[in-house]
Amino acid sequence: MTWFALLIGLVALERLAELVVARRNLAWARSLGGVEHGRGHYPVIVAVHAGLLAGAPLEVWLLGRPFVPALGWPMLAVAVLAQGLRWWCIATLGRRWNTRVVIVPGLPPVARGPYRVMPHPNYAAVVAEGIALPLVHTAWLTATLFTVVNLALLRTRIRVENAALRTAPRT
Repeated sequence: MTWFALLIGLVALERLAELVVARRNLAWARSLGGVEHGRGHYPVIVAVHAGLLAGAPLEVWLLGRPFVPALGWPMLAVAVLAQGLRWWCIATLGRRWNTRVVIVPGLPPVARGPYRVMPHPNYAAVVAEGIALPLVHTAWLTATLFTVVNLALLRTRIRVENAALRTAPRT
């Protein structure tokens, strides 16, 4: 359990680093006239992601979930790969990456890096991590609940993001 708590703590620190980057990028985008879209669902996304990070270790602790190596090690690999994909997205978008949906007038959508292959690769990382991270220590209730709620949120988020992206110029 100790190493699982450490893993969750490291992911929580990574999330805090994301928020620092996002805040800096939001200030940059706003300085260029950036417009935020879908502000209403953002607090729910934050709460659901916090719930994932709190729920997984709580489930392990309260329900005595064991570490099952045949499941835990592959899920750890998936979680690490999801982090890699997330940071590839962040690096590809640079200052345009954000945890919010912000469109800077005059800037076309990014079509390089993982965005060449799929329109929303960061959300693929979120889905993979939301399943894998709790399953590292067999917290299947957390993985299931997060996945169901997250998929509903992503439906809204992707709809908002796609509508916002339609306002951006094409190159």
